[in-house]
Amino acid sequence: MTHTVTEENGFKYVEEGEGEVLMLLHGLFGALSNFFDIIEHFKATHKVVIPILPLYELPIEETTVGGYVDYVERFVAYKGYGKVIVLGNSLGGHIALIYTLQNMEKVKAMVLTGSSGLFESAMGDSYPKRGDYEYIKRKTEVTFYDTKHATKELVDELFDIVNDRNKVIRVLATAKSAIRHNLAEEVSKITVPTLLIWGNNDTITPPFVGEEFHKLLPNSQLYFIDKCGHAPMMEQPEEFNRYLDKFLKEIN
Repeated sequence: MTHTVTEENGFKYVEEGEGEVLMLLHGLFGALSNFFDIIEHFKATHKVVIPILPLYELPIEETTVGGYVDYVERFVAYKGYGKVIVLGNSLGGHIALIYTLQNMEKVKAMVLTGSSGLFESAMGDSYPKRGDYEYIKRKTEVTFYDTKHATKELVDELFDIVNDRNKVIRVLATAKSAIRHNLAEEVSKITVPTLLIWGNNDTITPPFVGEEFHKLLPNSQLYFIDKCGHAPMMEQPEEFNRYLDKFLKEIN
């Protein structure tokens, strides 16, 4: 099943279901398919919303974590949402953290999974290797514990990105901005209920990153998922949704 992407007023987004807004923020190489199981599970109880981040459309000087936060703020204002539950994976978690810091009164709760913001292992000094499909395939597989999740579709998508000069420039600008915008000094100001779900086999934001977030965020709970890499909602969706379900019932 595919989800309809709505385009209006300069925004692209998916919106399914009714109820409290559960806003999902994807990562630098995130696709709608990353959140398929969350949408299907929670659209019965929540309005599940995914703003498609303009990773390759913003002027280069705005292609930063802060630029994406501004975009999300404009999107939420345009849609007129009240308090939202914001969930971010990878770069999306970094955006969720800054969005929450700047809009605490508009955030009911926050969910982070494999989030950057404290530490992340980058693609490596040799990235990007244009034209080397096998290299890109290996880099895609690093995201997961079980490499079967690095589908040909995902590898092809990443391969197309690294062979598009405009996209590569923006990927690198975003990555540099994320590294510069370290939140270690700020996250303890976030007091909203926070759920941390981490893959025990995440090599990009390893388990110690989840533990550090848990230490720094005063109102947080942390769960680890075994046999799971950087995208728990894709690799272990049933366990991920079980923890998220429990958390959403607790905060109501």
